[in-house]
Amino acid sequence: MHYNTAPRIGRPLSAIGLGTWQLGADWGDVSETVAADILAASVVSGVTVFDTADVYGDGRSERVIGAFLTARPELDIFVATKMGRRVEQRDEFYTLENFRAWTDRSRANLGVDTLDLVQLHCPPTETIERDQVFDDLDTLVADGAIARYGVSVETVDQALAAIARPNVASVQIILNAFRLKPLDAVLPAAIDAGVAIIARVPLASGLLSGRYNKDTVFAADDHRTYNRHGEAFDVGETFSGVDFEQGVAAAQEFARLASTNGLTPPVAALAWLANLPGVTTVIPGARTVTQAKWNASAGSVDDLDITPQVQDIYDRYFREAVHGRW
Repeated sequence: MHYNTAPRIGRPLSAIGLGTWQLGADWGDVSETVAADILAASVVSGVTVFDTADVYGDGRSERVIGAFLTARPELDIFVATKMGRRVEQRDEFYTLENFRAWTDRSRANLGVDTLDLVQLHCPPTETIERDQVFDDLDTLVADGAIARYGVSVETVDQALAAIARPNVASVQIILNAFRLKPLDAVLPAAIDAGVAIIARVPLASGLLSGRYNKDTVFAADDHRTYNRHGEAFDVGETFSGVDFEQGVAAAQEFARLASTNGLTPPVAALAWLANLPGVTTVIPGARTVTQAKWNASAGSVDDLDITPQVQDIYDRYFREAVHGRW
């Protein structure tokens, strides 16, 4: 496993982390036993970053991680959680009082006094632009409730606004072979500012695994069913906002590209991201131990430079539809 450091994070992070949305809800059921096995397999594979949120399974994901780490105090795992989606996404709710309540709940779920990283969970643009929000987050750092903070964003403009904040340690953004806009300005800005970039939805909700065809059906409680057209939250979070059938066709091309480099499609997709300058950690999810191990293996792939071919696929299938949206 390779490890990267961003100055504002201040410690090495594994190039491949573990996203744990699926350990809470919204991807079908994952038992707590299986969830613990996935966490263990990731750690054995060199993963040192767990990304979660207070709303994943209404705190279930945080509690599973908390129980796992409490039982293994020798582990040095960096837990990045998120807050802000326990209420309607309106700027007026981003207050110090709510921040304290939300972080207290996350600290209890995770069983820690100080949270490693708290990210605002895709807040409204006006929240990212409001000075008092960041003064309040600085207060939580001074109080010892959190060690550092970041922002999870939907758009490039939001990312750039967050990076410009002097104490923002990280920006989490959708970045994958089917969502390339962050390469234009976000990654260079993050490098210049010393801000960590956490790449989420790195497999485009599984499209880049190469396992799906146009007739694939997902469970009713899987967001790839109920949010296919943005019915529940930003459509960009599901398949990166691309048309499913187009995504399947593009994924077939990507699979051939991966094969020519001696890699499986998901490992190639993750390794390519992990090798991009400016990307600190990539956080794929895993619903099985096998997936967790394969994902982590991408963190040891060196110098996978397939950017021209990735951009060609993107330009032909997706640029016109998605590049201007996020």
